Amino acid sequence: MNKQSLLERYYSRLIALERRASLTAGTYRFEISRFLDWLAGEKLSLEKTICLDDVTRYLAFRRNVDGIDSRSVAKAISALRSFFRFLEDDGHNGSASFVSLLEIPRRVDRLPFVHRKEDVDALFGLIDTETILGIRNRALYEFIYSAGLRISEAVSLNTDGLFLSKFLAQVKGKGSKERLVVFGPDAAHWVRRYMAEARPVLLGRRNSKALFVSRAGKRLSRKGIWKNYCALAHEAGLNTKLHTLRHTFATELLAGGADLRSVQELLGHSAITTTQIYTHIDQGRLRENHRKYLPKLKNWNVES
Repeated sequence: MNKQSLLERYYSRLIALERRASLTAGTYRFEISRFLDWLAGEKLSLEKTICLDDVTRYLAFRRNVDGIDSRSVAKAISALRSFFRFLEDDGHNGSASFVSLLEIPRRVDRLPFVHRKEDVDALFGLIDTETILGIRNRALYEFIYSAGLRISEAVSLNTDGLFLSKFLAQVKGKGSKERLVVFGPDAAHWVRRYMAEARPVLLGRRNSKALFVSRAGKRLSRKGIWKNYCALAHEAGLNTKLHTLRHTFATELLAGGADLRSVQELLGHSAITTTQIYTHIDQGRLRENHRKYLPKLKNWNVES
């Protein structure tokens, strides 16, 4: 069974029949691609009967090797359920009923991890900006951090939605909702340099409205951005995800005195309750500093 053909048929079903958003469909396709690669590594195939134990071992692999959290495990299970329904409807031998036995882990609401400013500076300082790809990556990460973008929003940026002189950009967020975001002078500097020195080289004779492009001149993919950042974070000795830059952006705004409603608008949150989690992070920092600078009171207790 050809992997790419299978994934394309599955993706088409997600869009046409299940009416999934393109971002969700892309996430599901990535998850199933990862699952098929794991099956190949385990000398298993869909032509043979896959059982609950096999899928459970795969999820354990995703937890232990890829380090995904409970929320990502829940997404993986949803993708697997959808995929096995597709296989059953597609005439594949076997039943998809066993995937319903998979338990979706209870969501644990944890405070997002955030960077210290010096960690962000050190991280960006490791990028080799004497190279074309280094200039692009520095511009990309500076922009994500300065505007508090999701990875998908950075991917969707177009040159005609960028207003460098006004420090504004038009982005497409969740549910294809568009909004204006603000970015700072550091990000503007690196984007200008990228557009002058690196982007023309990456494009060559090709045309693209995408702001950030790959070495092949195509729109930079989420996977490509993620892989590059993971390598950089590993070099910096940081156990962090690219999304941490967005968390840090929001936390620093609130710590600097920005009101919650403004931060909600900048992040593109549909509900202010989603934004409120960052107020708890700031309170945590206050308590940490209190304990640090008043050590005699380090055992104090407060109600959350």
